[in-house]
Amino acid sequence: MSRPRIAAVSLNSAIDQTVTCPGFALDSVNRAASTRTDAGGKGVNVASFLARFGHDVAVTGLLGRDNAALFEAHFKAAGLHDDCLRIDGATRTNIKIVDPDADTVTDLNFPGAPTSAADLRVVAELLTDLLQGGLKWVALCGSLPRGLKLDAYAGLVALARRSGAKVALDTSGAPLEQALRAAPDLIKPNIDELGALLGRRLTGPDQVVAAAREITRKGIALVAVSMGADGAVLVTPHEAVLAVPPKTQVVSTVGCGDAMVAGLIHADTLGLSLADSARLATAFSLGALGEIGPHLPAPARIEDHARAVTVTVLEDHTKGRIHA
Repeated sequence: MSRPRIAAVSLNSAIDQTVTCPGFALDSVNRAASTRTDAGGKGVNVASFLARFGHDVAVTGLLGRDNAALFEAHFKAAGLHDDCLRIDGATRTNIKIVDPDADTVTDLNFPGAPTSAADLRVVAELLTDLLQGGLKWVALCGSLPRGLKLDAYAGLVALARRSGAKVALDTSGAPLEQALRAAPDLIKPNIDELGALLGRRLTGPDQVVAAAREITRKGIALVAVSMGADGAVLVTPHEAVLAVPPKTQVVSTVGCGDAMVAGLIHADTLGLSLADSARLATAFSLGALGEIGPHLPAPARIEDHARAVTVTVLEDHTKGRIHA
């Protein structure tokens, strides 16, 4: 394999078990129609989606030694470089219960194996080795496992930026707040996470643009804010666009946000405009919504989705406000 050009850091990987259960009800006996198990976690998903589109990608981070075989098989099948540190214990399991009758998804997320500052130092060393090979992008994705300080991502962002790589960060809460000080190039909060970061509730694209503009003033090149079925707002220091997907049946929400991160990185490698990046990233998310587990359909299907996405320019600082 050649040297990877993109690395995804997955500090809190997960085994995603998706259970399809028509008529799911709480406090009742339910019968599952089907189930599937996938190697996942936000960083693993981003890496897998990018590899699906022809990128040479490495995964580093932490994996529990007790159940690493599932991830090892997935990395081999997906053509991913495996640069993960094995730690004692098992990687956590996340269960999603999909009820196609009610069009609902219920999540049950488990804690993972405890980690330490020493583990993070090894991951930083592994990432440093990858950066020396000329990485163009580093994606830092997911929650932090037990045992790591809240500034863990901040240190990794600074490490990657010093080496000249662009950084995408997809996390929330205090780890996101602290990492902003290191100025990642791209963050992708959802509307609630962005509101929590700024201490206020956000409603509608106009408020999202204003809030995201506060973040771009901190040196963040792109803030992509997902709003579920209402689409996504993408804001740079100079532009803002709204991408709205067509109505679609949700098969599974596993990896939907991760697909958007992968789509934005992929769009950057293609040199696309903000509007076209929003269209393509939304198409990635639509593709993930139509698959069971963290998977994307064939590229031709993603292109079909992209043509169905409506993109509206909200701001252009060279021309003033266009739409509100």
